[in-house]
Amino acid sequence: MESESAITAFAALAQPTRLDVLRLLVSREPDGMAAGDIARALGVPHNTMSTHLAILARAGLAAAERVSRSIVYRAEVGTVRALGAYLTESCCGGHPERCRPAVQPSPVPPWSSAMPDRIYNVLFLCTANSARSIMAEAILNRDGGGRFRAYSAGSHPRGTVAPLALQVLSSYDYPTEGLRSKDWAEFAAEGAPVMDFVFTVCDNAAGEVCPVWPGQPMTAHWGIEDPAAANGSPLQQEAAFVAALRYLRNRIAAFAALPLTSLDRMALGARLREIGRSEGATAPRPDVA
Repeated sequence: MESESAITAFAALAQPTRLDVLRLLVSREPDGMAAGDIARALGVPHNTMSTHLAILARAGLAAAERVSRSIVYRAEVGTVRALGAYLTESCCGGHPERCRPAVQPSPVPPWSSAMPDRIYNVLFLCTANSARSIMAEAILNRDGGGRFRAYSAGSHPRGTVAPLALQVLSSYDYPTEGLRSKDWAEFAAEGAPVMDFVFTVCDNAAGEVCPVWPGQPMTAHWGIEDPAAANGSPLQQEAAFVAALRYLRNRIAAFAALPLTSLDRMALGARLREIGRSEGATAPRPDVA
């Protein structure tokens, strides 16, 4: 690689979003990703993402191809490799072994395979903490195969759990003992369980400023319609809670099946956001990633 090409490539990557885009595209080789999917995965507005992708393409780090109605981007892996080779071709005067760092233990992420027997703490959030987040807590605690410990909370908790939420959970054999409506501040306080994952299940909670969670958990928005807001006959209201349970159960099953020990943080974040876009998802707010 020529110096001028290397400078162009480094300039393109000297911006956090573009660096994240390239790493994401490399992880998706050889299939690539549609431009819209890249924007959603990284929580970046589509028009802004188009600018970033154009810069990467001009630098020879990504290439675009029209597939049906989508523009699919792929990493130019050859250029990426050439860039690495450019940096190391004269490493240590032709003796690359001198440049090898002493072996250091790598930081262990919370989902690392180095901790195969650990239990992951998961917090579900909504505004009132009376229906959706309560149901998600109960579902994961039963269906998580002992690998997860689920909790729920609200930004403005109602203080009581919706009776239909408890009724529907019980009808599907989910334990309801101990379920309560509580403030999310409980889980940001000293001594609270450290969360590995935090999921918002209502759009209002997703748009609010959350507390600072200890441990830097993975987060994603899994918004579904509020069953407690359903009108109609008692049967129609119950049907809304049954539908919410089904949507949540499908998301939780997909989450529990993820190979947590083999995904890096970026790939895992993309998978979590993808789950949030599955059947029953509410329309995303423009200010919610």
